[in-house]
Parts: sequence; C-alpha cells; structure tokens
Amino acid sequence: MTFSNRNKSFTPMLCNKLTVRRAVESDHAEVLRVEREAFGREDEATLVDRLVPAPEFTLSLIAECDGRAVGHVLLTEIAAPLRALALAPLAVIPAYREMQIGTQLVHQAISDARNAGYEAMFVLGDTLYYERFGFSSTLADPFEIAWQGPHFMALELAGGALAGKSGRLDYPVAFFG
Repeated sequence: MTFSNRNKSFTPMLCNKLTVRRAVESDHAEVLRVEREAFGREDEATLVDRLVPAPEFTLSLIAECDGRAVGHVLLTEIAAPLRALALAPLAVIPAYREMQIGTQLVHQAISDARNAGYEAMFVLGDTLYYERFGFSSTLADPFEIAWQGPHFMALELAGGALAGKSGRLDYPVAFFG
C-alpha cells in the first residue's frame, strides 16, 4: 500500500516497539531530522532549534519506533494570565503517520504538562485533529494573540482553569522568526 503526501509517495512502515520519552540533549540532531522530514522544509526545525535552549521551560518528547526517531512534539511555556504552554510543533515522519504516533505524543504531552502543574495548553492547528484531545477555539477566544481565529485553540489541563480568564498571550520571540 502506498500513500501520497505533498506530491511524494511513501509506503507505511511497521513498528514493533514504539517508545515515547523525553528528549535529551544527545537527541537534538535526530529531533531536527524528524522535523525536516515531517514538514519537508526547515521552518519547524529552526523553531525547535531556537526554542529548546531559549525559554525557562520546554518539554521535548520524542517517539521512537524500534529505536529510530520518527516523531516529536515540543511544549513551550508562554506568558499568560495562568500557567500555560504552547504545543508546537508536532511532527511525525510521513511513513509513520498512520500509526497514531502523533496521538500518543499529544496524550503524553498533555499528561506531562498536567503533572508539571500547568493549567492550560494552546495550539494553532487543524481543528478536527486537536478537538479530539479536548482543544477548543471557544476556550481560546478570550485570549489575545496575533493568530487569533478558529484554528487557535486552548485546552484546560485543570478543570475550570480558563473560566473567567482572558488577556494577552506572549509567545517566546523564537515563534516570530
């Protein structure tokens, strides 16, 4: 079976053992490779390269299939009226996309963020994809951000954390190139 993605065809891979774990410094080159392969460009790899060492808090998770890096997600602390994180980017190498690797990365990121005491998470992305995790554009509407709109969503990591909250969200400067 062959799939097409951005005018490229690929054959889905099989994965006997999938592991999602926190990325460490020695994973950095592999994380950047995953970002480049997943998006077919440098933008997301450059963003990750700028973010990982910059803010006080980033949570970088890597997905490995049989020991090979095939997915990555990054959470970055943002300035907000509550303890909040930005989810960006989420990357899975095309040949591994039909294996729910992105789903596992997002679930682990949400769990780790909750365990770290964060109250909310924000993402700019595909509404159909992120709504299944509980993200909602309605929850993000009271917050001010340059890319406000239906694809900008929020997720409460603690029940009622966003109730009555509003204000400006300040993403690290790395998000703006």
